[in-house]
Amino acid sequence: MSDNGSDLANFAYYKYDPSTAANAIFVALFSITAVGHAFLLAKNRTWYFIPFLVGCVFEAVGYIGRVISAGESPDWTLTPYLIQSLLILLGPALYAASIYMILGRLVCMLEAEAYSVIRVKWLTKIFVMGDVFSFLAQGAGGGLLAKASTAKDQDLGNNIILLGLGIQIVFFGLFIITTIIFHLRIAAHPTSKSYSVAVPWRQLLWVLYVTNTLILIRSVFRMIEYALGWNSILMKREVYLLVLDGLLMATVGAAFLWYHPSKFLVGYKQVSPVDLEGTTVEGDYTMMSYGGGQRNASTNLKGHDYPQPEADRRDSMMLGQSKRHRQTASDDASSYTPLHR
Repeated sequence: MSDNGSDLANFAYYKYDPSTAANAIFVALFSITAVGHAFLLAKNRTWYFIPFLVGCVFEAVGYIGRVISAGESPDWTLTPYLIQSLLILLGPALYAASIYMILGRLVCMLEAEAYSVIRVKWLTKIFVMGDVFSFLAQGAGGGLLAKASTAKDQDLGNNIILLGLGIQIVFFGLFIITTIIFHLRIAAHPTSKSYSVAVPWRQLLWVLYVTNTLILIRSVFRMIEYALGWNSILMKREVYLLVLDGLLMATVGAAFLWYHPSKFLVGYKQVSPVDLEGTTVEGDYTMMSYGGGQRNASTNLKGHDYPQPEADRRDSMMLGQSKRHRQTASDDASSYTPLHR
C-alpha cells in the first residue's frame, strides 16, 4: 500500500487481516434486520422509526465494506475502508434517534405527562438534538481520520470522534435516568390509562433499558478504542470490534424487530370485529362498546354478551322463532324478522 505522508509512513488501514466469513455473517444479520424493519415500518406507518431503519442499512453496508477489504488484504484501498469506518461508527447514532422518540410517545399514551422529569414537549427534542450533535461530530471526525495524511490530522480526527462519542454517552446516560424515574413514578402511582390500555407497555420499558445499555457499552468501547490510539490492542484485534460493536448492535436491531414499538404504542389493541351491531367478540382489549360506553381491558366478551336491552330483544326473537309458525296470507311479511347471526 502506498505511503500517505511522511508522518505516517508505516500507516496501514488495518492492523489485522479482516475476516471475510465473520464480516459476511454481520452483513447477513443487518440485512435481514433492515428488511424486517422496512416491512414493519411500511405496514404500521411508524415513520419515527425511519432513522433506526437507516441505521440498520448503515451497519449492513459498513460490513460489506469490511468484506471487500478482507478480499484486498494486505493491499487495502481507501473507499471500502472509508465505508466501513464511517457507517459502522454512525449507525448506532441513528438507532438512538428513534429510541429517544419512543419514551415521549409512551408517556403520552399513558397520560402520564406529570411523571416525566422533562416536559413531554421538550423530551424528544432535547435528546434528538443531542444525538444530532453526536452524529455530526462522529461523522466529521471519522471523515478526517479516514483521510488523515499526517499524525496531526489523525489526532484531530480522533479527538473529534471522542467528542461525539462523549456527547452520545452523556445523553444516553441522561435518557436512561429519565426513563428510570418515569418508571418508578408510574409504578408507585399508576394512571387510570395505564390500567385501561391493553398492551404490555412495561415490557417496552425493559426493552429500552436493555437496548440503551447495549448501545452505551458499545459507545464506551469505541471511546476507549479511539482514546488508546492506533497501536492499542483494541485496534490490533478484530474480535473486539465484532463483539463489542457488531454483535451488540445486531442484538439491538433484532430486539426492536421482535419488540417493535407498533405492538406497544397504540391506544387500543385491534381485534377482529363481527357484524353484530357494533359488538366485538373475543379477546382482552380496550375499546368503545355498544352504545358508546367503554369496557375494561380485562373484559372477555363472548358472542352472547350484549347490552341488556339488546339481549332481551334477541332472546324474545329466538323464543318466537322456536315455536311453530304457519304464515298466512294475512301475515305482514315485514313484521317477521328472522335472526341473522
